[in-house]
Amino acid sequence: MADPMRIRAQVAGNNATVRVLMSHEMESGQRKDAAGKLVPAWHIAEVTATHNGKTVMTAEWGPAVSKNPFLQFTVKGAKAGDKVGVSWKDNKGESRTDEATVS
Repeated sequence: MADPMRIRAQVAGNNATVRVLMSHEMESGQRKDAAGKLVPAWHIAEVTATHNGKTVMTAEWGPAVSKNPFLQFTVKGAKAGDKVGVSWKDNKGESRTDEATVS
């Protein structure tokens, strides 16, 4: 899973809208492969967002979230030049962290 996340953060007034596209297959554990065997569950379990290093959002996800999930949230008090970071960890222990500058 070499693809990075795509993070865009734009200021509007005193808030920033953050949009994140995460690259992940997100298997539910209920689909069968061509041989009829269940494909093991593999999904993002934890998501954390930070604003200038301070945690502003956490989420627990499960197998019902779609492949390559999109996440959007608002950060109050953000301004141009601030740093917004997003990290996730899946149920197999893999993780990804990325950061963007608010524009």
